[in-house]
Amino acid sequence: MTPFDLTGRTAIVTGASRGIGLAVAKAIAAAGGNVVLTSRSQESADAAAAEVGGAALGVGAHAADEPSARRCLDATLERFGSIDILVNNAGTNPSYGPVIDQDHARFAKTFEVNLWAPILWTGLAARAWMGEHGGAVVNMASIGGLVYEPNLGLYNASKAALIHLTKQLALELSPRVRVNSVAPGVVRTTLAESLWKEHEGQLNSSIAAARIGEPADVGSAIAFLVSDAASWITGETFVIDGGQRLGDAALFRAEAAAHA
Repeated sequence: MTPFDLTGRTAIVTGASRGIGLAVAKAIAAAGGNVVLTSRSQESADAAAAEVGGAALGVGAHAADEPSARRCLDATLERFGSIDILVNNAGTNPSYGPVIDQDHARFAKTFEVNLWAPILWTGLAARAWMGEHGGAVVNMASIGGLVYEPNLGLYNASKAALIHLTKQLALELSPRVRVNSVAPGVVRTTLAESLWKEHEGQLNSSIAAARIGEPADVGSAIAFLVSDAASWITGETFVIDGGQRLGDAALFRAEAAAHA
């Protein structure tokens, strides 16, 4: 359960059929909000909405497709009468390897979903409701957008751009709309499986919090960011990584044990 009251507010969460998106939807619903969950297929969107329960609504909508996005916003207004919260969670990573080895198709898909979709949905939400009535937007970035690492350069570049976009939108849509982003570390999701599945124990030992993240960790943080408790926060990027960016915690624990 979240301590942040979102009663009477309506949220759209893109890419919400599983993982972090589904956890965000559950956290918002637990705080009393109405939730619209999108997924590429209506079937998976309906299944996710059923898992959230209550008044949750599933809408089949590809995040980068403008007609689908418009239909989703129309359905949200028809069902709930407002669009108070937008969580641009949908993301993809079809590329792996050095940046110069990626082709245009992988580049286009990565930036279409990870950067263009948040621009599209935020613009539509602002024009349909938030520009006049106010609201809160959260973009799903990544700590990858703040660091440099092998093989994930193209994906990380899209998330770095999203972090910059968040600040730009926070200024352009001020003062009625707050725009923030979150930058998770390694979280137990299907998209991130290659980063943890075969070496979770070793990874856990290197993180200050001694574990990888769970989707609910990110969901709770976003429930805070879209609530009145965060009413003076905009244009920021919240890192949620259990201290992963601090460095290898195992080295510090070994040093402490040696001097115990």
